[in-house]
Amino acid sequence: MEYFLIFVSAIFVNNILLAQFLGICPFLGVSSKLSTATGMSGAVCFVITLATVVTYLLNRYLLVPFGLEFLQTISFILVIAALVQMVEIVLKKISPSLYQALGIFLPLITTNCAVLGVAITVVTKEFAFSGTAPHMLNLGQATVYAIATSLGYGLAMCLFAGLREHLAGNDVPKAFKGLPIALITVGIMAMAFLGFSGIV
Repeated sequence: MEYFLIFVSAIFVNNILLAQFLGICPFLGVSSKLSTATGMSGAVCFVITLATVVTYLLNRYLLVPFGLEFLQTISFILVIAALVQMVEIVLKKISPSLYQALGIFLPLITTNCAVLGVAITVVTKEFAFSGTAPHMLNLGQATVYAIATSLGYGLAMCLFAGLREHLAGNDVPKAFKGLPIALITVGIMAMAFLGFSGIV
C-alpha cells in the first residue's frame, strides 16, 4: 500500500513541476512541440530514476558509514553529470534527430534542479504514510518514488506541450502571445493538479 501511495502522491499530489516548481527551465524551453517534450521527458525520466538509485546507494553505503554526508551535494552532482553524458552519447547514436531537437537542453539536464532535488529528497526527507511514523525510504520505495516523480514530470511536460501546440493555432491577444500565455497555462494546470491533494 505504501508503494501505491508513494506512486500516486509523486505523480499527482506533489508533482515535481506543478507543486514543487523544480525543473521549470526545460519545462518552458522544450515544451513548444509535443515530440521534443516527449523526448526530453524520456531523457529526464531515465536520468532521474537512475540518478536516484545510484545516489541512494552511494549515500547509504559510502557517505553515511564514513561520516561524509557533507559531500552529498557535490557527489550527487558528479553522478548526475556522468549519467547525462551517458544519455547524450546513447541518444546521439540511437536517435540523432531527437538529439538535434533537444539541442542545448540535453546537457542542461545536468543542472536540472528536478534531478538533484529528487536525489536529495530521497536521502534526507522523512516520509509518513497513512498514520505510520515518519521514516526514511528504503531502496524499493526510493526507486518507486523516483519513477513516479519522473512520470509526473513527463505527464506535466507532455500535457503542457499539447496545450502550447493548441494555443499556437488560436487567436491569442498580442500582449499574451508566447511566454505570458504559457505561464498562465502553467498556473491553471497547477491549480487543476491541486485538486488531487485530497487523494493521499
